[in-house]
Amino acid sequence: MRYFSAFQTNSLTRLLFAALAFMPKPPSKAAPASFEASLAELETIVRDMEAGQLPLEESLAAYERGAALLKHCQEALGAAEQKLKILENGALHDFDPAAASAAPAEPNA
Repeated sequence: MRYFSAFQTNSLTRLLFAALAFMPKPPSKAAPASFEASLAELETIVRDMEAGQLPLEESLAAYERGAALLKHCQEALGAAEQKLKILENGALHDFDPAAASAAPAEPNA
């Protein structure tokens, strides 16, 4: 296994980012229809990248797509948390399964 010096690693990093600036941007994919679809695609990207078999261009595109999916998931979770705060009159509480199962069911409206 070959080890790079700190200078070589920094040079390689700068070269990589310079190459990124001049690479044509692939058409961006739209956000998936749901949080679950975003999470599933993100898991696939992580698995593919961890396998280490993607060429450089595909790795960079996968990283960009993963970053976009992560942002989408974080926004979806933030929106869900905000809805919970509204439903709980502005206060977010820890979920207590015992209290939830003991609470009477609300009638259907």
